[in-house]
Amino acid sequence: MKTQTVPLIRTHALRLHAADDVVIAVRPLPVGTRIANEDLSCVDPIPAGHKVATRAVAKGQPVRRYNQIIGFATDDIDPGQHVHSHNLAFENFERDYAIGADVRSLPTAESTASFLGLKRADGRVATRNFIGVLATVNCSASVARFVARHFTPDVLAAWPNVDGVLAVTHGSGCGMDGAGEGLRLMRRTMAGWARHPNFAGMVVIGLGCEVNQVADLFSNQRLEESDLLRTLVIQASGGTRQTVEAGIAAVEAMLPHANAVTRVPVPASHLTVALQCGGSDGYSGITANPALGAACDLLVAQGGTVVLAETPEVYGAEHLLTRRAVRPEVAEKLIRRIKWWEDYTARNHGSMDNNPSPGNKAGGLTTILEKSLGAVAKGGTTNLVDVYEYAEPITAKGFVFMDSPGYDPVSITGEIAGGANLVSFTTGRGSVYGCKPAPSIKIATHTALFERMREDMDVDSGGILDGSATVAQKGQEIFDLWLRVASGEKSRSEALGIGDEEFVPWQIGAVM
Repeated sequence: MKTQTVPLIRTHALRLHAADDVVIAVRPLPVGTRIANEDLSCVDPIPAGHKVATRAVAKGQPVRRYNQIIGFATDDIDPGQHVHSHNLAFENFERDYAIGADVRSLPTAESTASFLGLKRADGRVATRNFIGVLATVNCSASVARFVARHFTPDVLAAWPNVDGVLAVTHGSGCGMDGAGEGLRLMRRTMAGWARHPNFAGMVVIGLGCEVNQVADLFSNQRLEESDLLRTLVIQASGGTRQTVEAGIAAVEAMLPHANAVTRVPVPASHLTVALQCGGSDGYSGITANPALGAACDLLVAQGGTVVLAETPEVYGAEHLLTRRAVRPEVAEKLIRRIKWWEDYTARNHGSMDNNPSPGNKAGGLTTILEKSLGAVAKGGTTNLVDVYEYAEPITAKGFVFMDSPGYDPVSITGEIAGGANLVSFTTGRGSVYGCKPAPSIKIATHTALFERMREDMDVDSGGILDGSATVAQKGQEIFDLWLRVASGEKSRSEALGIGDEEFVPWQIGAVM
């Protein structure tokens, strides 16, 4: 699916491909509405963003959107009918992975884009400048918060180059298998955040008796304590009050170093952007996601990195990614993760079609197949160069994939652990997600949402629907905004102060 060339007929409904069985309503369509260029009248009321059948489909036959199968008819469907959960359902089917079939030579940018970044001693580049206070376990979360709360805006006024002191807390760290997959994921996630360039320094606080021991975390993840990476254990430090005092002192010692950095021009190749969609609707795969994909293509041409994630939300569209895999082993990594998820959901008595959410369905998305086909458009059209497991360090340049759940805070937590220093989040129903330490930029799929949630939305991609903008133009707008936000301009969620509660590591395994 080439996102930059989606053919749109700007009338009551949009046809996305000549072979599709449905068109998409651009506004609510009452019974009897005549759809221009389709020789079709609505026989049902059609909500905005929902699908209208353009031809008869017999029960049991596939229904296509984007010229891809989005489900199978559960009843005979007539032209003009509303196509949704009442007559369309998920069924699994064999997909042609055609590994590497769409790999192509990619052009490089004609000129070098840059932003004002913060260069760390090891050469990595930050977009923000925080000091973190990381709890190894929920039992040390309050102490971590007490340390961070000491550093009010008045206290930090003496350190103008520091963006804040962030408590990185969560709800786990104990009651789990001490040699299991869940603990391995948690430790890898914590280490990724501890090393993240957007943190100038980090204080790690444990309780002392938890499964996720501080010493074992550091040994397992090859972390080494230093002036900018300190550890405290409550049971060995005299309890709550004395640990808070020691934590405050440790942060105070880091502040002069953190404040000494200044922004300097650096190439856009230093950007690693986490891609996310949440509260998707029937327009997501038409406007915001393709526009974000166009921005991704611009960044990849500059030598930067974009990270698609949410494995359950590429399910049914993974064959579009394997076709772009630069090596068979890259495609095979993705296929293995897909098979893992099929087993994971089955052994937990679920189904991959438990996604979409009720909000997604209210917005016009019927099956996971339909949602995934729109979601993969976020990654643009360039080659897939690598696939990572959750929270693994991202080392490749270009378009990559990270295995994660579809739940946005969990997914983005893993992408940031991998090194993402910006987040781009498309939404059709509305989202108030923000993130520290990596700023989150939210892209509305349609203008009504942008106007309704103007304080939360950074970009309105609704012009693609009404013809006032193209996908390429909106992609350039997003790319330009990336450079400004990476240079220090606040995103809408940052201006609202959102982002203190978004560290949500993926919890796998039994809680014991």
